[in-house]
Amino acid sequence: MKAKVLVVEDDHDIAELVRLHLVRAGFETELVTSGDEVLPRLREARPDLVVLDVMLPGLSGLEVCRLVRADAELAAVPIVMVTARVHEEDRVAGFEIGADDYVTKPFSPRELVARVQAVLRRTKPLAADQVVNIGSISIDLASHEVACEGQEVRLTAKEFLLLRYFIEHQGRVLSRDRLLSDVWGYRYTGGTRTVDVHVRRLREKLPVLVQQIVTIKQFGYKFIDTR
Repeated sequence: MKAKVLVVEDDHDIAELVRLHLVRAGFETELVTSGDEVLPRLREARPDLVVLDVMLPGLSGLEVCRLVRADAELAAVPIVMVTARVHEEDRVAGFEIGADDYVTKPFSPRELVARVQAVLRRTKPLAADQVVNIGSISIDLASHEVACEGQEVRLTAKEFLLLRYFIEHQGRVLSRDRLLSDVWGYRYTGGTRTVDVHVRRLREKLPVLVQQIVTIKQFGYKFIDTR
């Protein structure tokens, strides 16, 4: 089955160029031209990924991304943002609210397609019976067993769930609040300090994660697969 990409772009020529290259790469596409259309469309027919322009009529791309990430039913939809803004702070703002990748105009359509493919590979849900290898770490998702260089490493249930969540959302900046809501549950009231404690324990038990779980100052964390 073809992966479906929702392209949100108000410039007709750019939208058609992106659509053409995505179709040639084997994707099914749909186009919308304003930020106000995105959330209703996602709820009606959820795509596998959204290519989202920042400057849009109605809601801006940043506002759309923020609303998607705040919606429990839509939060996992991958987003590649497209913008004419080239300053680093603009890209950081996009990543901090949950964009999976960021492409600046003018861009090569082939590069955009490659980035879409890479994000879909990164965000593909893990099968329950899958064994994931991250460098010297082996993670059995069915038995909840973790080993490092062949030696078993005992994790608590929450440590394991947090590690799995990082792997499933690699490359994405994750706020402490989101980690609390998605890993601990919306009713948990223990405070964001809990997240920092569990991250520290993961790094202590699996030192390779010191390089892979990156702290985003005053915000949260990002998992980088350095394989």
